[in-house]
Amino acid sequence: MTLGTILLIILILILLGVIPAWPHSRGWGYGPSGIAGTVVIILLILLLLGKI
Repeated sequence: MTLGTILLIILILILLGVIPAWPHSRGWGYGPSGIAGTVVIILLILLLLGKI
Protein backbone atom coordinates (compact mmCIF):
# COMPACT_ATOMS: atom_id res chain seq x y z
CA MET A 1 0.00 0.00 0.00
CA THR A 2 1.17 3.47 -0.76
CA LEU A 3 1.06 6.41 1.60
CA GLY A 4 -1.78 8.00 -0.37
CA THR A 5 -3.95 4.89 -0.02
CA ILE A 6 -3.36 4.73 3.72
CA LEU A 7 -4.19 8.43 4.11
CA LEU A 8 -7.36 7.98 2.06
CA ILE A 9 -8.54 5.09 4.26
CA ILE A 10 -7.81 7.07 7.43
CA LEU A 11 -9.61 10.11 6.02
CA ILE A 12 -12.72 8.07 5.20
CA LEU A 13 -12.76 6.62 8.72
CA ILE A 14 -12.41 10.10 10.23
CA LEU A 15 -15.25 11.43 8.09
CA LEU A 16 -17.50 8.55 9.13
CA GLY A 17 -16.62 9.13 12.77
CA VAL A 18 -17.60 12.80 12.82
CA ILE A 19 -21.11 12.31 11.46
CA PRO A 20 -23.34 13.57 14.29
CA ALA A 21 -25.89 10.77 13.73
CA TRP A 22 -24.18 8.44 16.18
CA PRO A 23 -25.58 8.66 19.74
CA HIS A 24 -22.16 9.17 21.35
CA SER A 25 -21.31 12.16 19.16
CA ARG A 26 -24.52 14.22 19.21
CA GLY A 27 -23.27 16.67 21.83
CA TRP A 28 -19.84 17.30 20.31
CA GLY A 29 -20.95 20.22 18.13
CA TYR A 30 -18.84 21.36 15.18
CA GLY A 31 -15.44 20.52 16.67
CA PRO A 32 -14.78 17.11 15.12
CA SER A 33 -16.14 18.06 11.71
CA GLY A 34 -14.02 21.23 11.74
CA ILE A 35 -10.93 19.20 12.50
CA ALA A 36 -11.80 16.73 9.75
CA GLY A 37 -12.33 19.62 7.33
CA THR A 38 -8.94 21.04 8.24
CA VAL A 39 -7.33 17.65 7.62
CA VAL A 40 -9.06 17.43 4.23
CA ILE A 41 -7.83 20.90 3.24
CA ILE A 42 -4.25 20.10 4.32
CA LEU A 43 -4.31 16.83 2.37
CA LEU A 44 -5.66 18.58 -0.73
CA ILE A 45 -2.92 21.20 -0.55
CA LEU A 46 -0.25 18.53 -0.15
CA LEU A 47 -1.76 16.58 -3.05
CA LEU A 48 -1.78 19.65 -5.29
CA LEU A 49 1.81 20.47 -4.37
CA GLY A 50 2.86 16.92 -5.21
CA LYS A 51 4.09 16.05 -1.71
CA ILE A 52 1.87 12.96 -1.50
